[in-house]
Amino acid sequence: MNIGIFGGSFNPIHIGHLALANYLCEYGEVDEVWFLVSPHNPLKERGDLWPDELRLKLVQLAIDGYEKFKASDFEFHLPRPSYMVNTLSALRESFPEHTFTLIIGSDNWEVFPRWYKYDELLAENQLVIYPRPDYPIDEETLPTNVRLVDTPLLEISSTFIRQALKEGKDVRYFLPKKVWEHIKKQEL
Repeated sequence: MNIGIFGGSFNPIHIGHLALANYLCEYGEVDEVWFLVSPHNPLKERGDLWPDELRLKLVQLAIDGYEKFKASDFEFHLPRPSYMVNTLSALRESFPEHTFTLIIGSDNWEVFPRWYKYDELLAENQLVIYPRPDYPIDEETLPTNVRLVDTPLLEISSTFIRQALKEGKDVRYFLPKKVWEHIKKQEL
């Protein structure tokens, strides 16, 4: 089975993440998407990162009932900081029956050379890049193991969601219902 690895802080997960992953599953890019909740992205400030277990719980709530999605705490059990090159290697070792495709946005592709051992990561893995506004990609320049997919654009960010929550805004329609309810119950 070809598993799409969608890594991120998911701080919190929102409908943009889900719509993208759903598209990749339903239009044949991958068989399943594993939402790999990252303890801390080494390229980002820790800032207002919600606790690991809370972010994982929100992913579990968000994907409940759709068999092609899995919530994963795999990186919680790896040395920190977690680097995707090490994570994918460990995934291949732990699940030799699967192939893995890394899912990243075109904004991440732009900074990909800053990723830890990016050349090794690129040499050993398949990548799918989804478009992000203001980060165009020339498909002609992509390596053969990197595909650009024409997914719908939903420009929603977790940063926007957190800021809206701080301001007391009702952003329930940007989040899966169960996620919204849990956030309100936890008074985040």
